Amino acid sequence: MALLSRSRYTQEYICQIFSHCCKGPDHQTILFNHGAVQSIAHLLVSASYKVRMQALKCFSVLAFENPQVSMTLVNVSVDGELLPQIFVKMLQRDKPIEMQLTSAKCLTSMCRAGAIRTDDPCIVLKTLPCLVRMCSKERLLEERVEGAETLAYLIETDVELQRIASITDHLIVMLADYFKYPSSVSAITDIKRLDHDLKHAHELRQAAFKLYASLGANDEDIRKKIIETENMMDRIVNGLSESSIKVRLAAVRCLHSLSRSVQQLRTSFQDHAVWKPLMKVLQNAPNEILVVASSTLCNLLLEFSPSKEPILESGAIELLCSLTQSENLALRVNGIWALMNMAFQAEQKIKSDILRGLSTEQLFQLLSDSDVNVLMKTLGLLRNLLSTRPHIDHIMSTHGKQIMQAVTLILEGEHNIEVKEQTLCILANIADGTTAKELIMTNDDILQKIKYYMSHSNAKLQLAAMFCISNLIWNEEEGSQERQDKLRDMGIVDILHKLSQSSDPNLCDKAKTALQQYLA
Repeated sequence: MALLSRSRYTQEYICQIFSHCCKGPDHQTILFNHGAVQSIAHLLVSASYKVRMQALKCFSVLAFENPQVSMTLVNVSVDGELLPQIFVKMLQRDKPIEMQLTSAKCLTSMCRAGAIRTDDPCIVLKTLPCLVRMCSKERLLEERVEGAETLAYLIETDVELQRIASITDHLIVMLADYFKYPSSVSAITDIKRLDHDLKHAHELRQAAFKLYASLGANDEDIRKKIIETENMMDRIVNGLSESSIKVRLAAVRCLHSLSRSVQQLRTSFQDHAVWKPLMKVLQNAPNEILVVASSTLCNLLLEFSPSKEPILESGAIELLCSLTQSENLALRVNGIWALMNMAFQAEQKIKSDILRGLSTEQLFQLLSDSDVNVLMKTLGLLRNLLSTRPHIDHIMSTHGKQIMQAVTLILEGEHNIEVKEQTLCILANIADGTTAKELIMTNDDILQKIKYYMSHSNAKLQLAAMFCISNLIWNEEEGSQERQDKLRDMGIVDILHKLSQSSDPNLCDKAKTALQQYLA
């Protein structure tokens, strides 16, 4: 820092040293705390192109994924001009490509950190089009890789930017060209060129997959366009088994993005049997890939997806049950989420296999997980397992004691409204069984809890508790008279009368319907 002002050579080299040495947030913070932003800012208007360029590179490294630096940059001015305006000038088409790309990276970091709005003209009209230009055939392979990766990051979380990018300069078709290296032409003409193409082929595929994943993250029409691009599904399937781990990860990300489409799950995903290579990827991949691959599997296991059957036959239950024991939180969530999707409207054999695969100990482990997401998905799984009467009775005859224990545990614990509501809904499902009902009726502790929640301050919990009561007192079912009498003695009818006067129309209707069972 002290040497910065010596000469234009020290300025150029010191900026270069900083850009090369700054690896990660800790280093960014050190430079930031030593006043790097202020010291380097005025170099952006230096008379020397090399100094300007190295200073710009330094900012792109300092601001990358760093909200603190990005937020500061917005308000820094040099000779009365704010930095974002200086960056925009450096984006113009008459500037060297290296300068255009690097200033686009600075503006992208600032936008992702929330320092510049996504609908700001400097993003929509300058940064985004500049990055799309970098993806064109005219650019060098290195520039195309950097352009696509930066654009993927810029639009990753913003639907509007995804839509704009998808219709700029035929980007979706332009990216298909990324898969054509090394080309047969370069092989014949020039060995050096072939070597260069080979080196960049992996990076190009990785960049294209990443950008396709960002483009298709939210919009159904864009996903359709991507999938209709030549041989796209084959390219993804090939990507899943590439030797380069980075390409594999990017291919799985791309697949995950496209798997959010119901339409595509029913068609392209089925035609290409995508589940086969996906199951293979899940066998022994590093966590980074496992997280995205298991999220994709969750989508392939939705009830309307034709892949559900073959996935089950290929040993998915065992695989997913093992994920629920992972140290990694995202993997636990995905494992249980996929099982929850698998159990939805499933036949009894599948449900029994899931319970066998999970084991009661593991179920309890998940129900006492410190993460609320794991808990909610586990309750969702239980709720899906306990649906349709014969299944409810069958499962409660084998696991009734443990499930009732788990329900008690949660209703007594310090949990949020959503968790308690989900748990009361499970009880309502149990109350809908023919023989399973008795597990509630003979458990005074649980009955008292249901009574307590009927008078709770939260209407959602009151409603869920009423569902339990309605299912217990329904007239057409055997033993309803005894159940009605027992609940009347507990004071349930008095609460129903009170609730039938409620200002909440849902509660009021539900209470009146329940009271009619007593009158019938």
